Amino acid sequence: MAMAEKRSGSDKLILSIKGAYWAALLIIAAMSLATYLLLQNMMAEHQRDESLLTLVGAQKTLSQRIVFLANAAKLAAPDNKRSMLASLEAATDQFEQNYDAILGRLNIGVPTTEAATSGSTENILFARPYHLDFFATSLIANSRRFVSSLETQMGLGFSSIGYQGGEERASLDETVATATLTGFTLLGDKLSASSQAMLDKAMHVHQMLFLATIGVICLIGIFIFRPMTEVIRRRTRELIDARNSMEFIAIHDGLTGLHNRAFMRDHFDQLIKLAHRRGERLAVIQIDLDRFKQINDTLGHAAGDHVLVTTAERMRTSCRASDICARFGGDEFVMVLSAAGSSKDIDGLARRILDKINEPIVYEGATIFSGASAGIAVYPIDAENAADLMIHADLALYAAKKQGGSSFSFFSDELRQELEHRKQLERDITKAIADDDFNVYFQPQMSLTNGAITGVEALVRWKHAERGAISPGEFIPVAEKAGDMPAIGRIVVRKAIKEAASWHRAGIEFGRLAINVSGTELREPDFTKFLFDTLERAGLPTEKLSLEIVESVILDDEKTGIASKLRMIRAAGVHLELDDFGTGYASLSHVNPNEIDRLKIDRRFVQNINLNGDNSKIVRAITELARGLGISIIAEGAETEEELSSLLSIGCDQVQGYSIAFPMPDAQAREWLESRSIRKPVLKLVESAAG
Repeated sequence: MAMAEKRSGSDKLILSIKGAYWAALLIIAAMSLATYLLLQNMMAEHQRDESLLTLVGAQKTLSQRIVFLANAAKLAAPDNKRSMLASLEAATDQFEQNYDAILGRLNIGVPTTEAATSGSTENILFARPYHLDFFATSLIANSRRFVSSLETQMGLGFSSIGYQGGEERASLDETVATATLTGFTLLGDKLSASSQAMLDKAMHVHQMLFLATIGVICLIGIFIFRPMTEVIRRRTRELIDARNSMEFIAIHDGLTGLHNRAFMRDHFDQLIKLAHRRGERLAVIQIDLDRFKQINDTLGHAAGDHVLVTTAERMRTSCRASDICARFGGDEFVMVLSAAGSSKDIDGLARRILDKINEPIVYEGATIFSGASAGIAVYPIDAENAADLMIHADLALYAAKKQGGSSFSFFSDELRQELEHRKQLERDITKAIADDDFNVYFQPQMSLTNGAITGVEALVRWKHAERGAISPGEFIPVAEKAGDMPAIGRIVVRKAIKEAASWHRAGIEFGRLAINVSGTELREPDFTKFLFDTLERAGLPTEKLSLEIVESVILDDEKTGIASKLRMIRAAGVHLELDDFGTGYASLSHVNPNEIDRLKIDRRFVQNINLNGDNSKIVRAITELARGLGISIIAEGAETEEELSSLLSIGCDQVQGYSIAFPMPDAQAREWLESRSIRKPVLKLVESAAG
């Protein structure tokens, strides 16, 4: 929550900074545009003033030229007067055009009293003492009268009308020209002064805009870029922390903080190379908690996590700084001891570590005895590479668990031979799967009350080409560890359903076909499709099939999604049975008639039930529980008449065991079922027990 609020505040700050940033950019853009427009206007005004000054300069020259040409024309010889008059008339026209242009660009209208008395341009043009407009127009008019007068005198005919005024009105003297020159000189000075004043003002405004722009940039740096830099610095630090955290998570276990499998995979070989260079031994200790599953199932996952964290902390405090502790997953831990020393040193260190781990753990008032077993493999004695060392340590761990747990075992030659045997067995299993060599045997289940066949359990058998029959107890654990059980299970399902379908078509009564399925098989994404496709292909009704699952599958279904799959299978008509009931840690909440159709009491409670009062009480309690819930019940492993009698007296009617029939191949099972199906006898044993 705090992290989310912090992120929200940071996001708001970033939005504020972004808004201020864009506002500052708009201000700078506006100021830059204003500066540009000001410069453009200033340049246009300057060009206009330059043009006016050029015209004013030309007018000063023309005013003198007009007087000069007039005097020259008056004194010129008759032959030259024509050209002189033409030049004078051209100069006058140019002077008049320039003057009109000056008045137009100055936008001069009718002069006012205020304008006439001020020191403005209008004062120079229309007021005393300059009267530039008067002298300029007088100069033009006198020049034209002078030209017309001379043309009339000479009879040149240049003008369409002759000059009618007196000669005294056509005089052009230097007084008018001088006054005109003086006026235009003053006008030029005035225009120059105005232009310079305008330039000075524009430069002042430009300087102010420039300083304002610099000020805005400084404010942006102080109030925007500095906070933005701080945000970037903080975000960069967060990214670095996140990267470091990701790197830590990548090579550490999230629960215990120990190194994980990925770290060991990347660094184990380096540790071996270092030990080889130094000529030292390297010990690998693989540790597994003996009762971790029981702790999880009875006390909950929180208690299990507490046990894992405590175990990891005890491992960390028991080893040296140069040693490496890792958790590979679940309750599987590994320790790598560098410079391990002699076998005696390793033995003492392993004993000290296990003693520490096996100390009681207190969780919420409950004392937990988790127990731990360990397997040890040593470099370079047992193996020279990481993979083999881990395999050998795992084998040694398995040997320690077979000794009863809470102990450790070193890898040995016997275990090496066992490893070779297991590897060969794995290869043989792979080949047997490819060749479809696994067979199905059937063991009937019967009612003690009337001798009716209530079901047949399908059991996997394997006859090796060289070794002969191999016990399921030998090859199934190897197949489970190698991940081959789903493939073997499908062979059993396919062959068993095919045989049961043939019995069904022949009208042979066999109750229901019971097939064991493991959690690994149920986790296969297409198991349901495979099962129903097999039933449809063989022609066996769903109600003639039951699946046997162990308690651990029910306990794990919340994590694996098996529960919904089992509900769908049961809804289709397939029965579900809870196998080996009483040996696990299933909650009574899972013994639900809406989920389970039959309980199978494990053989360890059935054997010698007539002699063991505790077993008799347990079976009686299970039977009464099942009867109360409306769930049928069956006992497996009944082998003697006394055991059958005890089960019947308790109320457990259905049995399976050697006392009824041994597991049989399909042909023999068919023959056995046919004989019982025809005669439907009542067992003599049941009659004597009843009697």
